[in-house]
Amino acid sequence: MTTHAFASYRRTLRAHPLTAAIELVCRAGYVARGFVYVSIGFIALLAALDRTPKAQGPMGALEAWAAWPLGFVLLWLTGAGLYGFAAWRALQALFDADHQGTGWKALASRAGQAISGVVYASLGLSVFGLLDALEDLREVDDQAKTRESLAAALAMPGGELVVIAVGLFVLGVGTGNIWQAATNDFCRRMSCGRGIRGPVTLLGRVGYFARGLAFLPAGGLLVLAGLNARAGEAQGGLGAALDALERQPFGEWILAITAIGLMAFGLFAFAEARYRRMRVDDVVDA
Repeated sequence: MTTHAFASYRRTLRAHPLTAAIELVCRAGYVARGFVYVSIGFIALLAALDRTPKAQGPMGALEAWAAWPLGFVLLWLTGAGLYGFAAWRALQALFDADHQGTGWKALASRAGQAISGVVYASLGLSVFGLLDALEDLREVDDQAKTRESLAAALAMPGGELVVIAVGLFVLGVGTGNIWQAATNDFCRRMSCGRGIRGPVTLLGRVGYFARGLAFLPAGGLLVLAGLNARAGEAQGGLGAALDALERQPFGEWILAITAIGLMAFGLFAFAEARYRRMRVDDVVDA
């Protein structure tokens, strides 16, 4: 099947080089997304096993790779891939690459994809900022940057309401992920055989549930920051949310299970990179 897929891609590359190039960039985006979540989950698992001081958010998890051989190359590829994923989100949101339509549910989904694209583009930008910071031997403090951004937002007129709204949005994303874990057909938009549908679906269900579970405390911390008008309440985004899970009764077990689930979400993104149907030609040829 893999040989056939590569042969098919070579034919597309010869017949429609622009379409093939855009599709390759978008698939690289899923690889980068998967790598980010596998990294977050792996470090969270180490934290649950007391092998590292604390769980990390996306930037902290990626920063850990800088010390590895070829770590800078890996970070450069990840940053570029995140831009590719943002581009795919733009195709989905603006050009309806998935043919979702214009009903209210479809528009809500496309709006969510647009926001996701902005988030991943910002993360890609932050990765290249991280590379500059590491080259200059400056320490990047993800939590400090989060507090500074929230402090600036809270200082604006109506800033508390904005922070609360963002927190409620994150809570909604977390709840939505848990709902998708229970109800989604994760192979609906994939071209995969029966033999791998079961494992891919399992990765999707476990991954989306864990991601939703991690987003709930992240959203709650933002809401508290807005209600109390204190940037310190939000701590450091996803990394602090994972730490909050660890502080609960049986927290090490909860964090370990969530960490494994986040790695499953990353592996599901790898499966999407390989098997997801992308109607890029519909957009390019339109």
